Amino acid sequence: MAETRSLDRVVIRFAGDSGDGMQLTGDRFTAESASLGNDIATLPNFPAEIRAPQGTLPGVSSFQVHFADYDIVTPGDRPDVLVAMNPAALKANLGDLPAGGVIIVDQADFTKRNLAKVGWDSDPLTDGSLDGWKVHALDLSGMAAAAAKPFGLGRKEANRTKNMFALGLLCWLYSRETAGTLDFLRTKFADRPEIRDANIAAFNAGHAYGETTEVFEHRYTVASAPMPSGRYRQVTGNLATAYGLMAGADRSGLQLFLGSYPITPASDILHELSRRKDVGVMTVQAEDEIAGVCAAIGASYAGALGVTTTSGPGMALKMEAIGLAVMTELPLVVVDVQRAGPSTGMPTKTEQADLFQAVLGRNGEAPVPVLAAQSPADCFTTAVEACRIALTYRTPVIMLTDGYIANGAEPWRIPNLADIPAIDPGFTTEPNGTRPDGTPTFHPYVRDERLARALAIPGTPGLEHRIGGIEKNAVTGAISYDPDNHDAMVRTRAAKVEGIVADIPDLEVHDPSGSARILVLGWGSTYGPITAAARRVRLRGHEVASAHLRHLNPMPANLGEVLRGYDRVIVPEMNLGQLAFLLRARYLVDVASYSRVRGLPISIAELEEHLIDQIAHLEEK
Repeated sequence: MAETRSLDRVVIRFAGDSGDGMQLTGDRFTAESASLGNDIATLPNFPAEIRAPQGTLPGVSSFQVHFADYDIVTPGDRPDVLVAMNPAALKANLGDLPAGGVIIVDQADFTKRNLAKVGWDSDPLTDGSLDGWKVHALDLSGMAAAAAKPFGLGRKEANRTKNMFALGLLCWLYSRETAGTLDFLRTKFADRPEIRDANIAAFNAGHAYGETTEVFEHRYTVASAPMPSGRYRQVTGNLATAYGLMAGADRSGLQLFLGSYPITPASDILHELSRRKDVGVMTVQAEDEIAGVCAAIGASYAGALGVTTTSGPGMALKMEAIGLAVMTELPLVVVDVQRAGPSTGMPTKTEQADLFQAVLGRNGEAPVPVLAAQSPADCFTTAVEACRIALTYRTPVIMLTDGYIANGAEPWRIPNLADIPAIDPGFTTEPNGTRPDGTPTFHPYVRDERLARALAIPGTPGLEHRIGGIEKNAVTGAISYDPDNHDAMVRTRAAKVEGIVADIPDLEVHDPSGSARILVLGWGSTYGPITAAARRVRLRGHEVASAHLRHLNPMPANLGEVLRGYDRVIVPEMNLGQLAFLLRARYLVDVASYSRVRGLPISIAELEEHLIDQIAHLEEK
């Protein structure tokens, strides 16, 4: 029997053909790890094509999971274990595996034909090229097919159970529970008993193989991570965003209306909300992006909470309508799940290149608040905040996430809905002005102390009004071409958005020593790599400060003071320096950009070394 050893953390990457079920396999392993109380972070990675050529490098799909007995903030740079289902999966991922790492590979797929597809003249399992790693070449396909044989499946369907065999084996190797996966399979394939039973048999066979074979010298355990008490569940960024939007609607007492058009990687928000009629959510899958956002604006005008979801290409199409919402000063939440561009770009890969588009990308002077979530679980909090600002200030709000956090998962402490502060939509119910003849009327552009205009639900007796895309009189809302009125309205709309800073917390800086000379400032999903890299730098005996922005327009009131308090400010981004550009322009601080646009999260190790180099450079002065 294999000796059991304890580890504090492990990174596993499951990789195979896009039809091999790697996303399902990784997700199930993650769920079992979460149920044991491990902290988790995941990184799904898959091709954009529905079915890339089988067995080729472009068709490789992978799922990386990092689980630990302490707080982790990223899915890890490099896997400790690579599970490869074919030669393409091995070749595509081998470069990320450190020397001495573990490879578990399905040797059944290493045929001469499959090797040729990826440009290998010889078999790496036998030619010595893998001597630097711990390789376990197993007949996963054959053993899975043997387990599935009693259930009458064809060869092709039986072969598809090999991912469950691999999952069972890994669950044994890392002491994961099995009950959750067995229940999942019974539910998922309830209407296909033969598929259900074959997958269960393959999963159990993989677990039993680990128990009985002498291939593995050790079995491993990873203890649960200390976390605040509460009820937790595994959540992706898109799911947390959907929950946050529902919570925002609930706390405001409004119906949630989503007008959207499917687009990778945002579609899962639409999918989830379309299933939530049980809590009054109304969704419209529009014929295009423009129709989706216009429907959401109409819903907001009618007294609902209007939301639209998209990615970068869809944002480009929605911009004129977002400008309409700026002009009419209607609440609207726009969720942009960023992906690699331009144009179609790499639709399943991550990027942060829509910041300029969000902050500056409309015709005319049309400022809007912009927020960015930092992690999958944080998408919930950020979505609620977006709803609060939209309704309180009568403005469209853009919430930025990206493909990395949208599809990635982590533990989420489920909040008590009653603990989330209520959001008062503040609808006007009585006349607030008079006509020239002295009779009461409704003036839609009378403003409160926040400069938010009066908002009345159409059809309210005595509050008849009209709004539209042409400039408005500053009080009555009637069409106005008066130059001074236009100047006043442009400045008022801008001042309203700038005034939101009063509700934004000051930026908090993590500077344990209080004497760091370098500040690393991030936004969005760079939170994980920045936090992890800063931890490593401090463990190496150096001082570095870190901070993270959720509010990108307007920015926190103390940001300028913070930036000027350090000798050097470094801004890591998955773009060519968009936040760095905005900070330089606004605060006249020489911000240094650290840019990566590879379609992948920023490497912790590379950022760590860059910070060490920068610290050394400063110390030489």
